[in-house]
Amino acid sequence: MVDLTALLADLAAESEQLDALVAALPPAAWDRPTPAPGWTVAHQIAHLAWTDHMARLAATDVDAFYASITSTPDPSRLVDDGAEQFLAPPGDLLARWRAGRAALAGTLTAVPVGHKLPWYGTSMSAASMATARIMETWAHGEDVADALGVTRTPTGRLRHVAYLGFRTLGHSFAAHGRAVPTAPVRVELTAPHGDTWALGPADAADRVTGPALDFCLLVTQRRHRADLALVATGPMADAWLDVAQAFAGPPGAGRTPGSVPEAGVPV
Repeated sequence: MVDLTALLADLAAESEQLDALVAALPPAAWDRPTPAPGWTVAHQIAHLAWTDHMARLAATDVDAFYASITSTPDPSRLVDDGAEQFLAPPGDLLARWRAGRAALAGTLTAVPVGHKLPWYGTSMSAASMATARIMETWAHGEDVADALGVTRTPTGRLRHVAYLGFRTLGHSFAAHGRAVPTAPVRVELTAPHGDTWALGPADAADRVTGPALDFCLLVTQRRHRADLALVATGPMADAWLDVAQAFAGPPGAGRTPGSVPEAGVPV
């Protein structure tokens, strides 16, 4: 059984790492552009605050959650509009994000075991929602780090991102209008501390190997596969690396080859 308490502790730690990166920034630094077109550092934090709010709404008021989707004038701008809606001066935005993520953790703790929460195009348990929040917080933290010119030290929390990236293989193909593969895939990743994370059957003909960090950057679409040290064996594994996405919803634009920021100061 998945340990929700441990997941929420990892979510808190991932959030605190990003919090420490932005808390002392001067106001002007919040306006720095990030790799996401049109999004500043402030947009990235506002997006996390908005998504935490929506996740809590999904757990406490299903009707209001669905109404927020059906009432939007332009569904294609739902995410962008959500970030814009939650923008505020840096101090207020930081306080909003902190309060919202704490409230979400408390809400997820109270979700009955086996209960599914509605989400965009899917539904998920409290544990899956916590895992998704870890993935989002890490991915948008990468955008902030890129904007600030720092390089974050990978942690064992990447295993949650890698797991979600593996579990969303079918969704990745479906989101791109492709047939969902039925053959299994083996994923073997070198973790930040040198051990190996293995997912999928050991005898699968199709497999992906490489650094866990690179796999996580790929499935969150923070780097193009051409800039990563991932090796795909088999046609289906190779096709997967072109469409992989660990997040719900329509396919993202991804990154172009060579769009890797210069290495910054390690943090």
